[in-house]
Amino acid sequence: MTRLSVNVNKIATLRNARGGSAPSVVEAATRLQSFGAQGITIHPRPDQRHITTADVLDLRPVVTTEFNIEGYPSDAFIQLVCGIQPEQVTLVPDPPDALTSNAGWDVIRHKSRLTEVLAVFREYGIRTSLFTSTDLKQIEAASGAGTDRIELYTEPYALAYHAKEPEAVLPFSRAATFAHGIGLGVNAGHDLNLHNLRHFSEHVPYLEEVSIGHALISDALYLGLEKAVAAYLACLTLDPLQKP
Repeated sequence: MTRLSVNVNKIATLRNARGGSAPSVVEAATRLQSFGAQGITIHPRPDQRHITTADVLDLRPVVTTEFNIEGYPSDAFIQLVCGIQPEQVTLVPDPPDALTSNAGWDVIRHKSRLTEVLAVFREYGIRTSLFTSTDLKQIEAASGAGTDRIELYTEPYALAYHAKEPEAVLPFSRAATFAHGIGLGVNAGHDLNLHNLRHFSEHVPYLEEVSIGHALISDALYLGLEKAVAAYLACLTLDPLQKP
């Protein structure tokens, strides 16, 4: 079964809109795990517009599943991750002022820097993942840079699936198969939701983890956190005969 990691950035966004401490990111993460989420993802940004440094510190002792920290590999981010030592760090190519992730790494262009950063995290025993497109040359470069996993950037799939183009999953299937063949683990994330996740999960082999935040938290407004987590987990539960 593919693991579900829930991004709790939107909980922090809601809290910060009003100020104070409600809703609690820590309480949300604790409940999400109790409801079956197998990981918690955060993406702290330099302006701390959602997840703050204090949140990162507060979450570390309560995340008992997998703690996944996403971010651009600035010196400050590297220092934060090495101090927290999450189970996984996912490097994204977002500039500091980006609203959200909108592309995978050009690993070929940035390979030297990424290789250096990945080596630092490896020294701390942190599993690494690089946000990538389905371009096989970029995935091969990611392997050469020393990452443990890639996270496939799935917005192109989500947009095409919404436009009634289910075959848009095929490049992701090929990319996952290729990545697995060269020894990389495969994660995925961005704009996956209850409408497109099952189709993606059924057609992308070797999928170890999906990271979902905005859609799941939005659905939880109507369903509640427990039912929302259950609904997403159901999309990831495949018949054993379907698994690679």
